[in-house]
This record gives sequence, structure tokens and C-alpha cells, in this order.
Amino acid sequence: MQRLDGMNWMHKVRKTGLKHYLRAEWYNLMLSTTRRNLADHIVYQSQFSCDWWNSVYQSTHASIQVIYNGVDLNTYSPNEDEKPPQNMVRILVIEASFSGGYESGLENAVDFIVELKQKARQKVELLITGNAPDRLKEMANQKSGGLIQWIGWVPREEIPAMDRSAHILFSADINAACPNSVVEAMACGLPVIGYATGSLPELVDGDAGRVVPYGSDFWKLEAAHSADLVAAATEILKRQSHFRKSARARAEEYFGLEKMTELYLNAFNL
Repeated sequence: MQRLDGMNWMHKVRKTGLKHYLRAEWYNLMLSTTRRNLADHIVYQSQFSCDWWNSVYQSTHASIQVIYNGVDLNTYSPNEDEKPPQNMVRILVIEASFSGGYESGLENAVDFIVELKQKARQKVELLITGNAPDRLKEMANQKSGGLIQWIGWVPREEIPAMDRSAHILFSADINAACPNSVVEAMACGLPVIGYATGSLPELVDGDAGRVVPYGSDFWKLEAAHSADLVAAATEILKRQSHFRKSARARAEEYFGLEKMTELYLNAFNL
């Protein structure tokens, strides 16, 4: 059995350095070789991931299955004391790193928060976890006008409290196969917004959040058009209770750890 998420692609669009380029190509080669020659059964993290691999490397003889990432619904839960602030709007971005092409996601987040600030009637804060180069932080701080709080790397056990203390999670990753941050946020009752790339339209359904058109060519890492995203955020902010309940319900139905475990155990018994 082989488990596949997405594949490296940003290094072909944005200059990331020779070392990163070679490592990304080697990673794709190893996975595609295993997929083509060794795997009898392939588990994809999303339908997007499955379609992507089939379009780039064609289908294989292996049987296939889609199993979304799961989360502990007791650990990632809305049933704790943390609450979003009442005197400001807090938008959360959770990523591990903003390098190797992932700078585009941060740039989109900054453009979005600047436009949201122009529309909002109260203070707006963009809370960002993850490592970012100093030059990127400086650019983001200048462009946002001081709306960003940089948290840096955060231990996993602190993520649920951060999710509960925000109004909205902005999923910054472009063409993500099945981002854990999105699943974890919904489990904590945190609505998710983002652009319709990768698996996000599959994951964030109904009123668990809003997914909007990117507005330009995301495969070329062009800048997104944030007007629709601002409108989506405004809608969610006006109906926080409804969207938070819907996000949790979505996680309970599709992304529980027990559900994922059962699917994998059944897959091993094929």
C-alpha cells in the first residue's frame, strides 16, 4: 500500500534554489516510481490528489481509495474556555513554513487582510504561525500596516487553543492535498475560508466556511483576487455561532480519527 498526498510543483514556477529544486524532483521521482511499479493499493488523501497524480503520471494497475486525514475530536474540540476576542476580528493562518514557493500563500493572506481592514468596522488582526524569512516578514509588515502578529513555530498541543481563540482560519496553502490545519480548525468549531484550489472545495462544504474563486492562475502562483474572500469573511463574522456549529458538525461527520482508522484497517484487509 502507498499513501499519497500531493506532489512538489512550486519549484517549477518560482525560483527556490538549486538544492530545493533537486530535492523536490527526487521526491517526485521516488513517489511516482513506487506508485507505478510497486504499489498494489494506493490511498490518496483527497480526490484532488488522486486526479492530480493520474493527470501527471497516468493511472496505474493498483486499486485506489480516498481517505481524508482524521483528527482526534476530543483533543480538537470547541468545548474549552478559549473564545475569540470581542474587541477585534482575529484571522488565523497556520502553516509550518513560508518558503520554497509557499511565499505566495502568505502574500495572498496579506492582500486579504488589508482589504478586510478597509471593510471592517473594528480592529483586525492576522495571527500567523509558522517560520518565515525575515525579508518576507518585513514586506508583509510594511504592506499590512502592522496588522500581523507573528507567532512562529507552535507545538501541536497548542493548536486547539489557538483555533478556538480565532474567528476564522484562512487556509493559505495553494493546491493542498488535505491540509491538517483545515481539518483541525473545523473540529475546534473554527470556520475556514480560502481559495478554491487543491482539496479545499472537498473539505470545506456547506456552512463549515467558504471557498471562493482564486481569480487568476494559481498554477502560475499569480496573486489572488481577494474581493470575494472578504465578502465571505464578512458573512461568517456576522453569523459566527452558526458557522462555528456547522464547522464542528462537518468534522464530526467526515474527519474523526476513528473513521480514518477504520478505513485504513479495512484497506489493509483488501
